Amino acid sequence: MYRGQKIYFSASPRTIQQLFECNRISADIWNDCLVEAKNYFFAYKKWIKKSEIQKHLKGKYRLHSQSIQAVAHKYLDARDSTYKAIQKGIKTARYPYKKKKHFNTKWVDKAFSISENGTISLSLGVFHGKRVPPLVLHAKHLPKGDIKEIELCYDNGLYLSVSYEDGQEEQPYEKGFSCAVDMGEIHTIASFCENGESILVSGRKMRSLHRLRNKKIGELQKRQSHCKKGSRQWKKYQRAKRYIISKSEHQLRDALHKTTKSFVDWCIQQKISDIYVGNPEGVQRKTKKKKRKKTNQKLSNWSFGKTKDYLKYKGNTQGINVFFVSEAYSSQTCPVCKRKKKVSTRNYRCHCGYTSHRDVHGAKNILSESLRGSFEPWEVEGLPTYLRPA
Repeated sequence: MYRGQKIYFSASPRTIQQLFECNRISADIWNDCLVEAKNYFFAYKKWIKKSEIQKHLKGKYRLHSQSIQAVAHKYLDARDSTYKAIQKGIKTARYPYKKKKHFNTKWVDKAFSISENGTISLSLGVFHGKRVPPLVLHAKHLPKGDIKEIELCYDNGLYLSVSYEDGQEEQPYEKGFSCAVDMGEIHTIASFCENGESILVSGRKMRSLHRLRNKKIGELQKRQSHCKKGSRQWKKYQRAKRYIISKSEHQLRDALHKTTKSFVDWCIQQKISDIYVGNPEGVQRKTKKKKRKKTNQKLSNWSFGKTKDYLKYKGNTQGINVFFVSEAYSSQTCPVCKRKKKVSTRNYRCHCGYTSHRDVHGAKNILSESLRGSFEPWEVEGLPTYLRPA
């Protein structure tokens, strides 16, 4: 299986400056792709192809040829993703147009070599007929496996994002129980299994991290507003903001990984083979205009996109199929009398006497509609298990 890992390294000051220069050159390549694609479209009224844009970039930059092609491929992928988003009706989607000052540089295949003592040699290829000396880095704790790609990234300092093959294989699929997931802000994951078991994974830690980050950023922005833009004090506040954002992102990523892993472990215990995840995409667009501001604030602190990605790849690793389905009216509809009712408390109570935890109620309806085609009550149901990720 392919995995990723952050690697911190040491290098000489000259090499560090050359690495920054590599990212600046990659940004120039990206900007060149934007200009060439625009000119090509105006001239021929169609998109530029991969072979033509690679031919245009060949031999122009002081980087390895595969590193240059990697930037072009990222541009083409971004363009194709935007086209698919437009076809789905997403009006805010725009084709790549912004120029960059820095862009991550990638080395693949034969563009790098790694020795047993952790020395990494990054090739810069041939420029104007001469072989450019490679960049030599020293890293510790390299992953054990076949390293396929190395990407130079920046987050309050340079680091390497390494993609490697760990030699492990995904677990085979074996038919078992099915469960549904209703994602939320207070409970990141609320799930109900067809054997009657249910689980609630708390998301209060992530919400508190978001609030603390927003509070600190707000205080710094208030102080920064009294400074002249570009002054020494203004830059000091700017560095502090970047540090807070970087630190909070690491904490949030760690909490989300622990949350999804805890849920997948529970699925293994319950012998679950299929997970139906309610897709909350479109909640923001379908919200009434008066409540949209409040909804936007909540959604900005809700990482449901990352949660979906983590659930999918962690589930597939354990031989569990993950499906994304509609969750329309699953939290409002009573499965007994089919009445629709919006609730503001944590418990759903209907006039017919049906009661359930609101999030578990949504998961039950998602599972019922996925397996049976309609909202129907479940005969077997136990008390939900509350879980707070460590």
